[in-house]
Amino acid sequence: MLKDHAKLMQALAVSGEITGRKKLQKMIYIAKKVTFPFQERFQFHFYGPYSEELTLRVEELCNMGFVEEVKENKGGYSQYRYTLTETGKEFLSLNETDMPHLEDCMTDMNEQSARFLELVSTVLYFDNLEKNEVVEKVHTLKKKQNYSEEEIEQAYAYIEQLQQKAKPLT
Repeated sequence: MLKDHAKLMQALAVSGEITGRKKLQKMIYIAKKVTFPFQERFQFHFYGPYSEELTLRVEELCNMGFVEEVKENKGGYSQYRYTLTETGKEFLSLNETDMPHLEDCMTDMNEQSARFLELVSTVLYFDNLEKNEVVEKVHTLKKKQNYSEEEIEQAYAYIEQLQQKAKPLT
């Protein structure tokens, strides 16, 4: 059971801090799609792929004292920041996970906006479709986000870049 918790903790550890619940969801989903062994199941939701399992796992890690969730009031909405606690770091040092290249990918994703990660995760969610169909889905399902053709192209290029980072050098 705690193996999956440790994987999530590893993702937080290499990220340093993740700001935003949506961003955390998207980063784990994208990492899973580019070959990292996260087990959470995702379904399509308002802001793209969402995992109730991931939400519960984060809550459990907070309750165990391994992850700190700081809620900030941003005038009209709340924003959450996630970091690994010292107790979490100690636990992780005893329960290492083998995910080479995770740090490169998580650090890179953490530097992206939640809006862009929402687009990237949406494109990945529909990766079984032809590109023109994915573009149509993005324009339909994410109409309010008003993603441009250029942003969609950037999302595809970014996915390819992450997949290269995730591959071990041979």
